[in-house]
Formats: sequence, structure tokens, C-alpha cells
Amino acid sequence: MIKKPVSIELIEDAKEAYEKLNKIIGEQKLKGKTTSEEIKLWKGIQRSFDLIQENPFYGRNAKKKQIPEIYLIKHEVKNLFIVDLPLFWRMIYTLESDKIEIVSFILDIFNHKDYNKKFGFKGK
Repeated sequence: MIKKPVSIELIEDAKEAYEKLNKIIGEQKLKGKTTSEEIKLWKGIQRSFDLIQENPFYGRNAKKKQIPEIYLIKHEVKNLFIVDLPLFWRMIYTLESDKIEIVSFILDIFNHKDYNKKFGFKGK
């Protein structure tokens, strides 16, 4: 059996959050900082990217009825996966596949409060 390659593409909100995080880390490194919450979060995201490339179904599969309407309408998702990141952050992605490859579209990277809000959970 031939394994399809898996690519990762950050889109919209996820891309914006990732770029913002990279900018903060860049500024911290210029100041000589080697540890911070942002660096810990970034490392968690990188590790998750590696794990998704090894196994695209790495994340928790969201139940169809729990998929927020915005993902269904805006991105026409058929599946949704949730990855727990450090500091109670979450990464949300969907998979698309053809005969050649699997693409993991990262839709959101956000804190637990924003995750609860988007998914309609009553949270702290």
C-alpha cells in the first residue's frame, strides 16, 4: 500500500493567528528570550503539524452535529478534527483528499475561551 503525502495549509484565521505568534516569538528571540508561553504554544503547534503529517487523523474527530455552522457554510467541511495544544489552546482542521495527496487545512488556532464560544459550549 502506497501512503499518500500529507500537506498542511493554514488558512484565514489560523494563518493570521500563526503569523501573529511568529511575530511575537521573533521579537522575544531578538531580546534573548528562549522560553515563554508563546514559544511553548508555537512548539506545540509544530509538534502537531508533524503528528498530522504522520497520521492525518491525529486530532479528535468532532461529531457531525457539533461542527459549528460557520465551518459547514464557509468552508463546506465534511470532517473536523480538534487538537489540544499547550496552555489550553486548540487547533481545528479539516481534511481533503484526492488520488495524489491529503491536504490538512488548518482553520483555527485559538484559546479555550474562543474555542468554547465558537463551538457553543458553556465554559469558564
